[in-house]
Amino acid sequence: MALRAALRGATRHADAWLASLAHRPVRPGLSAAEVLARLDGPFPAAPSDPVAVIDALVEAVGGGLTATGSPRFFGYVVGGTLPAALAADLLAVVWDQNAALASLSPAASAVEQIAGRWVRQALGLPVTASVGFTTGTQMAHVTALAAARHRVLAEVGWDVGADGLTGAPPVRVLAGADRHTTVDAALRLLGFGSRGIHTVAGDGRGRMCPDALRATLAATDTLAATDTLAATVGARRVPTIVIAQAGEINTGAVDPLGQICALGHAHGAWVHVDGAFGLWAATSGSAHRRALVEGAADADSWATDGHKWLNVPYDCGIAIVADRAAHRRAMVAPADYFPPDPGGALDPVDWTPEFSRRARTFAVYAALRSLGQDGLRDLVDRCCELAGHAASRLAGLPGVRVLNATPGPAGHGVVVPLNQVLLRVEAPGGEGDRLTRAVTAAVTAGGDAYLTGTVWQGRAAMRLSVSNWSTTRAEVDLAVDVIAAAVGAARR
Repeated sequence: MALRAALRGATRHADAWLASLAHRPVRPGLSAAEVLARLDGPFPAAPSDPVAVIDALVEAVGGGLTATGSPRFFGYVVGGTLPAALAADLLAVVWDQNAALASLSPAASAVEQIAGRWVRQALGLPVTASVGFTTGTQMAHVTALAAARHRVLAEVGWDVGADGLTGAPPVRVLAGADRHTTVDAALRLLGFGSRGIHTVAGDGRGRMCPDALRATLAATDTLAATDTLAATVGARRVPTIVIAQAGEINTGAVDPLGQICALGHAHGAWVHVDGAFGLWAATSGSAHRRALVEGAADADSWATDGHKWLNVPYDCGIAIVADRAAHRRAMVAPADYFPPDPGGALDPVDWTPEFSRRARTFAVYAALRSLGQDGLRDLVDRCCELAGHAASRLAGLPGVRVLNATPGPAGHGVVVPLNQVLLRVEAPGGEGDRLTRAVTAAVTAGGDAYLTGTVWQGRAAMRLSVSNWSTTRAEVDLAVDVIAAAVGAARR
């Protein structure tokens, strides 16, 4: 009875939260310190009524919650939650499946296989690629780059799984100057170190320059003849990983993936694509947007998120690897007490760094099934078109500059690459930085919209990201109006 009562109470609170998203302030009303003061206390000595615990928790934390599911949330690159995905995720919690082994949860294993196949199809990636579902793109990078590390070292005769990195041939890692911080974190976790990253210059929009990549590859291609380790393992080339990007976090720009793959492969490199949100442009109905990610399928691995543009609940990352054998060898950790699946299915644990993990693919399956190919296309295109609408209106405000805009067709104002709008309040000297930060803070503090501050090419900027399935032009127009008012107030 206590369980059912607690669930009914939680359902009541969940309904109230969802009903409030359209009108509640997007920003949290309490700081972490204030929530801590409400909740903190000694570890209770005696049990408490579950319903009372839930009610007290909701009362204490409610003011500290950010309405990231609101159609007026434009911060970071955070999607909402599709109805079917939310419902499936709730069931995943109730079912409480450990999705590691097919024998432990045949349902979770089967759904993961289907969801992985549909994701590959949606993104236009090789049908034979393997897929692992992780907490986010951070761990998807770790997964895919572990497979890369395994293969590029194996190609020069070094078994990193058996012998580790101590004494291994050096692996050269090349990545763009405007790469996301999760790339560096993943490389550190894999033992490469920040000094081992060769930064490749980009253009003014955050795209890696092929000529710069060509020069860096040429400079690091051949090991010195006096390298005794190279002679020992028979290496003629430096094991190399090239990391490209589909969707720069500020501008939405996409590297020229086809050229990068061709250059990397000509030098024997593994090419990995950070496509946390930008890879989903492959589903667009716009030939121009699809062209942005043309050549992505030529890479060796890819990382993306489900909790961004696919609009599934947190958390969900996806690692996809063309070389299934390298992927599995980098991840698999067999044990005698892992019973094999009677049907011979490979276990989900073989494709990610985690053993015990939640069945997050129920939500992915539900999202893709509910959208279908047409709905997914419309979701991506609608977000991009709303971002373009915001960019056109913002570019018309006095003193506001949209940093990632390009002129659109006649009569269509400006356009942005995808769903990101990067803007700045222009003023002489350092005054522009002050005004931009003041406007960002004022907009978010007002509660009608939520933007994210950032730094682009050494100057303060703010970013409006349209990633929520429920956002309409009305919410975008409200955000622009709020920005315009904040700009006027900051100048006064």
